[in-house]
Amino acid sequence: QEEKKQLTLKVEELERKLETTSAQNIEFLQVIAKREESIHQCQLRLEEKACECSSLARQLEMAIEDAKKQVEQTRERAKSRERAAQSKVLDLETQLSRNKTELNQLRRSKDDAERRYESRLQDLKDRLEQSESTNRSMQNYVQFLKSSYANVF
Repeated sequence: QEEKKQLTLKVEELERKLETTSAQNIEFLQVIAKREESIHQCQLRLEEKACECSSLARQLEMAIEDAKKQVEQTRERAKSRERAAQSKVLDLETQLSRNKTELNQLRRSKDDAERRYESRLQDLKDRLEQSESTNRSMQNYVQFLKSSYANVF
């Protein structure tokens, strides 16, 4: 009986341990279930984020391509403007060179004309002086003739 009592106590103790272990198992199963649910939720969020990242990556690639195109277009426009500006500069330099040449020719022409007019003016002054001298000589001769005729008559 003593042995039976001890075995009964052991069985009761083992049943308590079994109940405790069963309760712990239930708790562990609940924790595992919660963790599995949490993992499932995390996986869903991860998939959403992966899709979002993929979408954002595509948008980024498209934006980069657009930016590259815009940069290339801007470069082409800048090159075109630069070529146009260089062409215009060359035209203006050519025009400036022609204008300088024309200005130099006009200056030479002006200087030549001034020299000719100065020469002609001097010639006319000399002729005027000679004419005045001849006029004075003639007036003196007329005066002489008047006085001679006055003396004779």
